[in-house]
Amino acid sequence: MLRTAATALVGVAMLASTALAQDYRLNPIYGTVSLRGGFTPDPYVINLQSGGQNNAAYTIGGSCVGYVATAPDVRLHFQPGSLPLIISVNSGADTTLVINGPDGRWYCNDDGGQGLNPSIRWNNPMPGQYDIWVGTYASSGNANAQLHISELYSQ
Repeated sequence: MLRTAATALVGVAMLASTALAQDYRLNPIYGTVSLRGGFTPDPYVINLQSGGQNNAAYTIGGSCVGYVATAPDVRLHFQPGSLPLIISVNSGADTTLVINGPDGRWYCNDDGGQGLNPSIRWNNPMPGQYDIWVGTYASSGNANAQLHISELYSQ
């Protein structure tokens, strides 16, 4: 019984730590974008600095890697049409993507795009809020990057 209670407390502490590390309730660093299916221009591009102090491998786990900020870099409000939603990064550095989707799940990628660029594709995207973090694979600092939101292309 004591062991079960201790395990439960550790689980709660880990969840609280994760919630504080990447906080979708904070205002996004580079702003909020609202797009509907068929948007132009495609891709919609946002220039930003990748990276942060939180190691997503520890704060979120699963397939999440890279160092990201506490607040989202960009918040996307999306109303899908008939096409997929593709969120990707273009950078000369090794970048990663961490996205909290409208369903509350974490979606992460490293190197799914061209070269060392990440890309996440939803063939049947959900309507709602996507909170997006662009990370750097190594903790060595920030890097210039472009976040691409598209229904047609991946970087």
